[in-house]
Amino acid sequence: MSDTDLGTMDAGQLVEHFRSRQASPLEASRAALERIDRFNDTVNAFTHVDHEGAEKAALASARRWGQGKPLSDIDGVPVSLKDLTEVGGMPARKGSRLESDTNIERDAPLAQMLREAGAVLLGKTNTPEYGWKALTDNRVFGTTYNPWDTRLTPGGSSGGAAVAAALNMGVLHQGGDSGGSIRIPAAFTGTFGFKPSFGWVPQWPPSTEPTLSHIGPMTRNVRDAVRMLNVIGRYDYRDPYMTHGMPKDWGEEMDLGLRGLRIAYSEDLGYATVDKQIARRVRQAAERLAALGAEIVEIHPGFESPIKTFQTLWFTASLEVWDRCSDSERQRLDPGMVATARRAQEFTALDLFRALKERARLTERLEHFNQKYHLLMTPTVPIEPFEANHDVPPGSNMRDWEEWAPFSYPFNLSQQPAASVPCGFTDAGLPVGFQLAGGKYDDARVLRVSHAYMEAYPPRFPAMPNPTQH
Repeated sequence: MSDTDLGTMDAGQLVEHFRSRQASPLEASRAALERIDRFNDTVNAFTHVDHEGAEKAALASARRWGQGKPLSDIDGVPVSLKDLTEVGGMPARKGSRLESDTNIERDAPLAQMLREAGAVLLGKTNTPEYGWKALTDNRVFGTTYNPWDTRLTPGGSSGGAAVAAALNMGVLHQGGDSGGSIRIPAAFTGTFGFKPSFGWVPQWPPSTEPTLSHIGPMTRNVRDAVRMLNVIGRYDYRDPYMTHGMPKDWGEEMDLGLRGLRIAYSEDLGYATVDKQIARRVRQAAERLAALGAEIVEIHPGFESPIKTFQTLWFTASLEVWDRCSDSERQRLDPGMVATARRAQEFTALDLFRALKERARLTERLEHFNQKYHLLMTPTVPIEPFEANHDVPPGSNMRDWEEWAPFSYPFNLSQQPAASVPCGFTDAGLPVGFQLAGGKYDDARVLRVSHAYMEAYPPRFPAMPNPTQH
């Protein structure tokens, strides 16, 4: 078995090879590191790679498999973590010039959980400063590029993780999602991204806006995401927002099929503008779900765009960062984040109160909607990936990323589970994704439908960056 073959495998295939002794975690880790070494200069997905730590962890995993005593179903599987997450023995720059480049000592809960499960932690993936926007560039590590066309953005803020997943630079990848930061880059790179119900995957230290942020997996298939969730989707007392009740097996419904499920389909939520090619691909995906046994009902959920509500909360989070900085530190912050912070200075206490009230109304509306429909299906993003190093599509006359990504942040406001599922390509060969959102704690159902679709219509991934040019 060659390293190249191991480098293209998913977690399930790797574990079977470990169990049968056809390959070892050490070989799998080296294959993943080789792919990082080969591709990262082109796409800039990783900000830090721990060759020595990965080798040591893989060797320990190989010993356990040799004794027939693996720690979990991901023992020896190569994993990456977003650079907003603290991992002992690695720096946590968070895309910011204000953060130290020295290695930190403590593990965040999910890093600890992955380590205790025997996963091989490869390193950290790129993010914008403090994850403030749905793109992936910063003044410390530069820009991450889309593997399908490296002139373009992969989206963000978990763009490094999405690119790593698309190129299998490691197998399991951790993202974070406060307004679409898992789902948007998953759609732009043709990978699977899942935002669990709020409070079911621990996050500590808290994110910039802790009531909007969800931690979740980014992978090439749903079974791998479930393997990861079965490790990280567990209670940890350090996260004050954690709740109990997560499934013992996150994939408990995965093989039940789609019969009996009623899925609402909305092309534009009644207020968004969608590129015609994106709309066609997502409608085709809805028709395919119907052919697989689901009942598809075309209907809008009946709420207006919550962009003002979201921005009031999100911009205020940027203001909090800006406010605790000295004058000299403010000069080193991302100018775009500073601009949103200054806009938040105009908000009043009444504005914030109204935003919280509107958030509650939106959540109520969506939860009522989910009493009639098991899931809501939309495009993930209404446009194709656009030129890198721009916060909005050039020439669009847009001001903020929330304008071109209207489908994702409503489900951060409501704290409901949502996934982006790859569903083909535009005429230019760029990935398209559809979004599935469920009622609170209906995570297993979202995973079930995502899995059924991807099993019936397997996605295609780039063999290397810019595959059409080779």
